[in-house]
Amino acid sequence: MAENKFAAYICSGCGLGDTLDIGALEKVAQKEMKMSVVKSHPFLCSDEGVAMIKHDIAHEGVTHLCIAACSRRAKTEAFHFPSAAVSRANLREGVLWVVAEGSEHDEVRQEMAEDYVRMGCAEVKKMKVPAGNVKESSSKKILVVGGGVSGMTAALAAADAGYEVVLVEKTGELGGFAKSLVKRVPFAAPYADPQPTGIEEMVARVRAHAKIKVYVNATLAETSGAPGRFAVKIATESGSLSEELCGAIVQATGFTPYPIEKLPELGGGQPNVVDQAGLEALVRQAAGGTIRRADGKEVKSVVFVQCAGQRDATGQHLPYCSGHCCATSIKQAIYFKDANPEVDTVVMYQDLRVPGMGEDFYRSAQKRGVIFTKGKASQVKGGDVCQVTFKDLILDEENTIEADLVVLATGQVPVAGVNLDEWTATVTAAESGDETAKGKVSELKNISVLKLNYRQGPDMPQFKYGFADSHFICFPYETRRTGIYACGPMRRPMDMFQAQEDATGAALKAIQAVENAALGRAAHPRAWDLSFPSARLEGCTQCKRCTVECPFGAIDEDEKRFPKFNEERCRRCGTCMGACPVRVISFENYSVDTVGSQIKAVNIPDEFEEKPRILILACENDAYPALDMAGIQRLTYSAYVRAIPVRCLGSVNTIWVTDALNSGYDGVMLMGCKKGEDYQCHFVKGSEMAFYRMSKIDDTLKQLGLEPERVQSYEIAITDNARVAKLINDYVAQIQEMGLSPMKGFG
Repeated sequence: MAENKFAAYICSGCGLGDTLDIGALEKVAQKEMKMSVVKSHPFLCSDEGVAMIKHDIAHEGVTHLCIAACSRRAKTEAFHFPSAAVSRANLREGVLWVVAEGSEHDEVRQEMAEDYVRMGCAEVKKMKVPAGNVKESSSKKILVVGGGVSGMTAALAAADAGYEVVLVEKTGELGGFAKSLVKRVPFAAPYADPQPTGIEEMVARVRAHAKIKVYVNATLAETSGAPGRFAVKIATESGSLSEELCGAIVQATGFTPYPIEKLPELGGGQPNVVDQAGLEALVRQAAGGTIRRADGKEVKSVVFVQCAGQRDATGQHLPYCSGHCCATSIKQAIYFKDANPEVDTVVMYQDLRVPGMGEDFYRSAQKRGVIFTKGKASQVKGGDVCQVTFKDLILDEENTIEADLVVLATGQVPVAGVNLDEWTATVTAAESGDETAKGKVSELKNISVLKLNYRQGPDMPQFKYGFADSHFICFPYETRRTGIYACGPMRRPMDMFQAQEDATGAALKAIQAVENAALGRAAHPRAWDLSFPSARLEGCTQCKRCTVECPFGAIDEDEKRFPKFNEERCRRCGTCMGACPVRVISFENYSVDTVGSQIKAVNIPDEFEEKPRILILACENDAYPALDMAGIQRLTYSAYVRAIPVRCLGSVNTIWVTDALNSGYDGVMLMGCKKGEDYQCHFVKGSEMAFYRMSKIDDTLKQLGLEPERVQSYEIAITDNARVAKLINDYVAQIQEMGLSPMKGFG
């Protein structure tokens, strides 16, 4: 095996050489950090500079290199050397551009730059070049679950891109809810009239596509494995069982309308009161002629009641808006006007929501004579003459209107499978001997869509209203089940046009997943990362914290109860590494040692120099970019901080904090993404776990005789460049007021 050879390359461009002592930086790398090769260049990212590095790799045996130049987020293509381990020391955005100009700052700026060189060299010495994790059985076939508009769109998008697709539909025909529609809300100019659904053509395309294999009257019986190697068993109505090996899964199981029977106060269940789906059936039956009620009577007056059982603050019905219903009622009102312009057509709304080009559609309905009235219905009575009692929200008075037919705009209820909170509670009760719970487990298994054999449960997690998991704020299709993507109305309420866009996006993510799995790479967001976790099992205490805290179900236990990694499910966030109390989990290029060595490499001034040192552990996804942006905008902050980017705040092991404080750091700032219900953490739970762990560190600080304020955690958005600079300056001032750490000199 070839011996490692370490090199440091220092850039003097972008003004670095004008302000920093490059010779001193070279001396730090060579004499202190013992780098075998140390070179500087006036334009390191130029063709000439990159060629110099490539030459040293090819002909001088360099295996590990530290590039001291700009941020690791800049010039990634220029400084891409796949055969070598690479660290980056951020001298431009992290030093030059954030420390105020002037001779009084020269010394602390230089100290800051020298520390970053030390840190970069120390980090790369603990790194290995990841080899990837390619499985021989890797498949690029994509499974689509659900044969409605979303599912067919996803299947066609993937198949048209050249990928084999398996499409599973539980009913006997494709088309889903959309096949019951007469027409759809317009999705192309001039946005004035309802347009053909195009479902028949879409079904024909799917059926005829050489790369799409369709199963109807079929459900999933079991799904095991991981991206690139999902082993799927498909059960058909005939009792046969087929097996498919798939690389990724798109779940597009759609929705059902909110049951009208749950709205008796609005006439649900009474004669001549229908929901929007019921009206589509009446219009289809009319076949372009006079629209009649179920009893055969011609409809000469109709009232559409919006938000029926939606946006409900009482907790009885749906608390959310389903998005499509206003435009759908406009479309259905036009059905009546096109069949007979004399029909009295009233749409009763609280807020009319028609995003995009829906305003044009609304105006078109007005021109046809559709009446829009702002009111809130309190009671509907069905019968031969229906009555709608409502409060007129313009005149602020109670009124009643009569009609032949009342249409309730009920909402979308997602078909997303088992609620995992309920599953976990039920399984736990069943394992403790509860007979009722044992029967309930079987019921929940039948509800399950994906039938995953994951230890975390048979479906993907759900939001509080039953919608399938997705990274709602940042990455809409990503779920906590790597390689499984949610789309369409089972992910959030949406209309047909939005569902088609959503399904196309999910198909593209599935394609990315199968391609990355085939190369042994991570899935989103670290799509280039070839590393994967491993554990020194001889040191493992079998505490299971890694298996429990992994947000993505990537860790199981083997027969001896040691952690067993499903590398293709892993997002490389490092949450398991942060969770491990004995620090036995690591990645080749990111470990307790790669970060710990950077912390220890910083030169800590003694207590007489009155120069505090503050460690920043910054999430690479939001907080570290915010620090970079502060530099790009020339927002100055204290030169007493030393920032280390971490993959996720969830990867922060408490040993880094205690080591820093023990070695004389005066404070530690942890900067992660927003947590909670509208989280922005790229890895869903990482930031939340880190904040929880840090809430437990007060006892450690007391044992060290340190104030709790010396460790602070912050939620930082990627746009918080000005805020992050202020937080640093305020925190440094707080530390200076508090006094330097009493641990100095003991590190």
